Amino acid sequence: MNLREAKEFTGGGLGYPSKMPGTSYGISAHACITGGKLRKIEGTPCSTCYCFERGNYQYKSVETAHERRLASITNPGWSGAMAVLINHEARKSGVYYHRFHDSGDLQSVEHLTKICAVAALAPKVKFWLPTQELGFVNEYVARGGEIPPNLMIRVSDTLNDSKHGRNWGFTSGVRTGKMPAHGRVCPAPTQDNKCMDCRACWSKKVKRVIYHQH
Repeated sequence: MNLREAKEFTGGGLGYPSKMPGTSYGISAHACITGGKLRKIEGTPCSTCYCFERGNYQYKSVETAHERRLASITNPGWSGAMAVLINHEARKSGVYYHRFHDSGDLQSVEHLTKICAVAALAPKVKFWLPTQELGFVNEYVARGGEIPPNLMIRVSDTLNDSKHGRNWGFTSGVRTGKMPAHGRVCPAPTQDNKCMDCRACWSKKVKRVIYHQH
């Protein structure tokens, strides 16, 4: 499969976030399942989701691209096409990091299965998947699904300022004020809103990451 075909299979290709290293892939946040419910509840991370509030996510072109990507995940060749794109960009840039999803979330166990296949096909790349969909993750594991060692699934808290993460090995939470941070605090706000040399979100040495509300 060439790059043009891979982009068609995946609904238009990858994102290149200025904040983070490497590439990303986002789908429509309007399709978030658990996040869509939490967005209506004050005090949850999703209630102030940046995908609805501000930035490039508000442009019609970005919204259309996200819808196209969302539709593409049902393509049988999606995993192989994603791996082609991610491997190509990693080799070209020398940066072997990728994030699912800077917008949106898991849609099903089958969706997670395909993401795990992508990671297996790109073993040199470190993947980070933040998600509210712990149910899909647990079901995938219960079915005998294996999580590749280069894929970090980090389950998000459902409430801000939680002291403890959900029942999963790797979690993240949002801190709104001066409450003590129970985990590794994201340094981005103190370094021009960029990851710089921090890779905590991808690291299996870091059990819990705390973000500032944004």
